[in-house]
Amino acid sequence: MPGLARKVIICAAVDGLVLQPLNSKKDQQRPLPLVRIKYGDASITSVSKDAAPDISKPNASFEAFGIVGLLTVFRYSYLISITRRQQVAQIHGLPIYVVTEVGLTPCSSQQDASIAIAKTAEALSTRTADLASDDSSSDSEIMPEPAGSDEVGDDGPDPGAEAQWSTEVSPNTTARNSIAQDVISRRGSYGRFAQRWFSRSGWAMDQKRTMGLSPEQAVDDNNNTKGDGKSAPKKFPLPSDAAGSEAAISLLPKLLRTAQIFFGSSRTFYFSYDYDITRSLANSKVPATALVPLYNHVDPRYFWNSHIIQPFVDAGMDGLVLPLMQGFVGQRSFVVDSNPPQTDSDAKHSVELSNFGSNKSGSNPASPPPEKATADIRPSEKKFDITVISRRSIKRAGLRYLRRGIDEEGNVANNVETEQILSPADATWDPGAKVCSFVQIRGSFPLFFTQSPYSLKPAPVMQHSADANFAALKKHFDALRERYGSLQIVNLVEKHGVEARIGEEYEKNIQRLNEESVPDAQKVAFEWFDFHSVCRGMKFENVAFLLQILGSKLEGLGSTVSVDNHITAKQTGVLRTNCMDCLDRTNVCQSSFAKHMVDMQLKEQGFDMGMQKDQENAWFNTLWADNGDAISKQYASTGAMKGDYTRTRKRNYRGALTDAGLSLTRLFNGMFNDFFLQTTIDFLLGNVTSFVFEEFEANMMTKDPAVSMQKMREQAIELCQKRVVEDEAEEFIGGWTFLTPRTPNTVRSASFEEVVLLLTDVALYLCRFDWNLDKVSSFERVDLAHVQKIKFGTYITSTISPAHVDEIRNVGLLIEYKPGSTDIVRVNTRSISSMSGKAPAGASDDVPVGQPDTAAAPSSGVGSGIAGFLTRRPQATTPPSRKIALKALNSQTSVADPMSKGKLQSEQDGATTHLTEIQQVVVIAAEIERLAIHNQPRLAGKKPEEAELIEKGDIISLTEAKRNTGLLEQLGHSIKKLVWA
Repeated sequence: MPGLARKVIICAAVDGLVLQPLNSKKDQQRPLPLVRIKYGDASITSVSKDAAPDISKPNASFEAFGIVGLLTVFRYSYLISITRRQQVAQIHGLPIYVVTEVGLTPCSSQQDASIAIAKTAEALSTRTADLASDDSSSDSEIMPEPAGSDEVGDDGPDPGAEAQWSTEVSPNTTARNSIAQDVISRRGSYGRFAQRWFSRSGWAMDQKRTMGLSPEQAVDDNNNTKGDGKSAPKKFPLPSDAAGSEAAISLLPKLLRTAQIFFGSSRTFYFSYDYDITRSLANSKVPATALVPLYNHVDPRYFWNSHIIQPFVDAGMDGLVLPLMQGFVGQRSFVVDSNPPQTDSDAKHSVELSNFGSNKSGSNPASPPPEKATADIRPSEKKFDITVISRRSIKRAGLRYLRRGIDEEGNVANNVETEQILSPADATWDPGAKVCSFVQIRGSFPLFFTQSPYSLKPAPVMQHSADANFAALKKHFDALRERYGSLQIVNLVEKHGVEARIGEEYEKNIQRLNEESVPDAQKVAFEWFDFHSVCRGMKFENVAFLLQILGSKLEGLGSTVSVDNHITAKQTGVLRTNCMDCLDRTNVCQSSFAKHMVDMQLKEQGFDMGMQKDQENAWFNTLWADNGDAISKQYASTGAMKGDYTRTRKRNYRGALTDAGLSLTRLFNGMFNDFFLQTTIDFLLGNVTSFVFEEFEANMMTKDPAVSMQKMREQAIELCQKRVVEDEAEEFIGGWTFLTPRTPNTVRSASFEEVVLLLTDVALYLCRFDWNLDKVSSFERVDLAHVQKIKFGTYITSTISPAHVDEIRNVGLLIEYKPGSTDIVRVNTRSISSMSGKAPAGASDDVPVGQPDTAAAPSSGVGSGIAGFLTRRPQATTPPSRKIALKALNSQTSVADPMSKGKLQSEQDGATTHLTEIQQVVVIAAEIERLAIHNQPRLAGKKPEEAELIEKGDIISLTEAKRNTGLLEQLGHSIKKLVWA
């Protein structure tokens, strides 16, 4: 795009990092100004060229291919830049790249920045020879950058270094002559056999393809063993002046390493300087003027670095704002014949597989060219490019069992839009070329549910009420209908077993949607295809039955067709496919739908795929198998299961064994690795603030930021008020949420739960709430006339993390009362139990703190009389006092405030409610005391100091908490921290 920097020189000056953007030579805009990132506050300003430091010294600077953004944790900022890339496709002659490596440079001081820059520059230069060898010998189906496609302007500070800017890394000047290298360098002449024989991956590549593994995976692993270890620093020391939050400081090196892998070596982020890869052909957006920056018209749903690049946007540095998309981009080329010769010879195939493109730039391909060059094809033959682009949404982004279902705004987990583009190889220069696009989507069930990560096949647990689920589902499908048109759902889960219930709920909600809120012309079609049942016995070819059902629907949806950059036909709807994870079964079915469409598109142009001699279509199968692997790695951290069938259209026992191994790997990742990575993803997307690392350090996991806890608590308070306050004469004063021991009538328990406390003018209500089902599970009513004492103060329930031992934030209330005839306990189960004048089971001050109340209290009547006679103990005439312990929730939250967009990270961190924890406790205690005194005539006439019920004191002091924290609890947390943090 105009003014977008193709290269950036990064160096350390006295007062900040200096970035020198370099334009493309074909860009007629004036040279971009130098940019300074100030040490400390990371403020961004433009500076004159005179401010550029001397970079003639070795390793004083390094070149980047773009800026990812600024990672800021409290007051520590790191610049993330793209240090390596790989071209994977061309669309309209415009290259598309995958990020293969990023560098992180601290913005804390010149010393820290200089050390990091020197290490990055040294690693890049050290790896040059290895990369040259690996790139020439690998069997990767990824095309290298065309020579000269990204030449930069002549404004570089070092003319000698400028010769290297037109390539990804500096070439190795030392030539290595050998027979093997000679064969590899002329592999087009010697053929693919020689290339495989002399390559480092060798014949193992074919074996991996047979087993359904991605060939790129094998190449990456091979390269990594030699090069990636040197490519970038893997250990990030703390800043020289490290100070601040203990949790954030301790987790900072892990965060930086995770961010480096996430944006770099994961190879899941794609970008283009000139082409908007975030929009499909049907959803293309032409800027009003040619000077509009790329980031202003990309689809924000797929703009993954929008949050961390925002400081550059705010500073007006549009030339450095490079949007990244997570997903997949792949391309293949093939030749088809409109009049294939009818021979039985198997000497040559009419469908050819190459890397992907038509090699318009004239550079050497990364793998042998087709046996038949484009100039040598027969008049009835034609060469096509097929491109697959998968776009992962930033809404409800995350990992498998940590992001499931839907949120309140209608966004679903694992939401991916996949576009297949079919274009002639000469589409770049032929204005009349016909380009066809077909779009599909996938996404989790649009229902509230969770699944445990600690099982190979966990049962889904439904959450929230039927109305809440329907409201979210309706938002989801309204947005899809507005974006894509008509909708066809393909549900692939089992009709029996653990998956059946959620499938039935899905179908029931779609029926309700069609009946209540959708006109007949816009009803959502629902097809439930039990994949495992139909394809039992590894007969995946039975997916053809699904194609028979939906074939006419697919043809009715059609494709988007562009001729000379003008849309002549538009796809009228979209298929929405899902299974439980929207990965393996979905991959198989989506590739089948895509193959059906490409066959139909080619047939309309006079090419019958059923008549071609090559019916294996490896160019198609490998492309879609790679797409499935990429999406699966991003959501489940492993390649796709059933990938052997997608890649070869065959299923055997080896593929089944591979799937078993992938299942175990997913289980391990879900139990150990995913928690911190999910926290990192939420932080990088701006869903949470730096305070999230304190939460993680305390609990080894974090909450879903898309779930508005404040809204849920407000709804819970409103629901509890309607359910438990029976007397309409009672005036409702207020409602709050607290933590309380699961065991009643105690201050310490093995676990705590969040409850709702209601206050009316005559009573207190402690409501135990089922947050999954939005129901009151039980409640306890306490008449304010029976309140005897209210204590507030330090309430420490654990000492295993710094957040738990903060005496200022860990405070609570202790309310003591004498039960009377108007105090009741009711449980919302099969029976209703109530207490009148007596404490429920086990309610006694003599019960040891922390033990469950399991002893049954004697009931009134004959039984109690006999018990009293046998024990010869006088029965109590006055019930013992009971207590309600309430711990204040944290007033700080890690969830980012939507209204704080554009503010500095330091201004967002630790977003606080209106009152601190102690202020909340004091205000609520004073209100309870005021009403309790009003309801107790014996206190009403006394002086204020004599009638006080409130006292300040520790509920559980820090000393007592340390004494009661067991060795096993401390050891358990240490093991969790060792594994997860």
